[in-house]
Amino acid sequence: MRILIATIKVPFIRGGAELHAENLRLALEAHGHDVDTVAVPFRWSPPEQILDGMLACRMLDMTETAQGPVDLMIALRFPAYYMRHPNKVVWLLHQYRSAYELWDHPQVDLGFWPAGQLVRDAIREADRWLLPEARKIFANSKTVAGRLQKYCGIASQPLYHPPPLHDRLHHAEAADYIFFPSRVNPLKRQSLVLEALARTRSGVRIASAGVPENGQYMDLLQREARRLGVQDKILWLGRIPDDELVERYARCVAVIYPPLDEDYGYVSLEAMLAAKALITCTDSGGPNEFVVPGETGLVVPPDPAEIATALDLLWKDRTRAVRMGHAARAHYESLGLSWHSVVDALTAAPASVG
Repeated sequence: MRILIATIKVPFIRGGAELHAENLRLALEAHGHDVDTVAVPFRWSPPEQILDGMLACRMLDMTETAQGPVDLMIALRFPAYYMRHPNKVVWLLHQYRSAYELWDHPQVDLGFWPAGQLVRDAIREADRWLLPEARKIFANSKTVAGRLQKYCGIASQPLYHPPPLHDRLHHAEAADYIFFPSRVNPLKRQSLVLEALARTRSGVRIASAGVPENGQYMDLLQREARRLGVQDKILWLGRIPDDELVERYARCVAVIYPPLDEDYGYVSLEAMLAAKALITCTDSGGPNEFVVPGETGLVVPPDPAEIATALDLLWKDRTRAVRMGHAARAHYESLGLSWHSVVDALTAAPASVG
């Protein structure tokens, strides 16, 4: 089949969504399909620019190109799923979260703009009317599917996929650190981990790997670490190459990942593949779809004292940490995640458009 992957591209930003689109393209090509990606340039602010981006996507009819008909379009991100095609399948990474479950979150600024509520209402209305155009809607996780049902009354099927480094992650003897790999962002809650670290009773050390969204937020976290007296207990690695990331997973005591209502969370799957126990929170969303509390990791309330207890437990009881890690790897294997099953699901819809 001739397949187009529809997504958006914020200039100079490369993250999980971009990796997701690239890996999907590679998987489709490996199955013999002719694949290309349409990435519409996009801006998130000011909010009026979001409306422009929505309109730009809606105006694009991808039924045919100069080379002939397109058999299937797979749309991934808001507002790329507004593009038109008679055989459109949506694999929803997430909706525009600021217009939905994060609308009242203090770290999200859409509601503070004069046009914020107008834009929010336009997004919700467009989603309700245009998403059902798709022949089939898949969601990145049960968490994403639940939001879509809750806010828009639209059903979808969760479709899991392996993380980008699934074929390289491995287990090795632990060194003395707990790993926190994540983009540095308020929703990933590095500040919560700092508060927990200040309450630990053992010699817990954390290695944090991830790119800060902006320098000001990174400065704020470093000041907070100094205020709490834990600046020597956390190592800020910033962006690290894949080789180092793989080794950091392999050599850690455990992995901590406590985001707020995460869509999917590659970190949880990567920890499982590296045979490491995961510490996450009850409100962390996607990671809770994979961790088995008390068996493959620890799930605690988003409270610094509770997180501190979990950190101390795995730091002091390395035997338990190892046992949980190997159980996590076995649990991953039982899930049967593969790009082959993803491709089969996405391409199962009727292919002829012509």
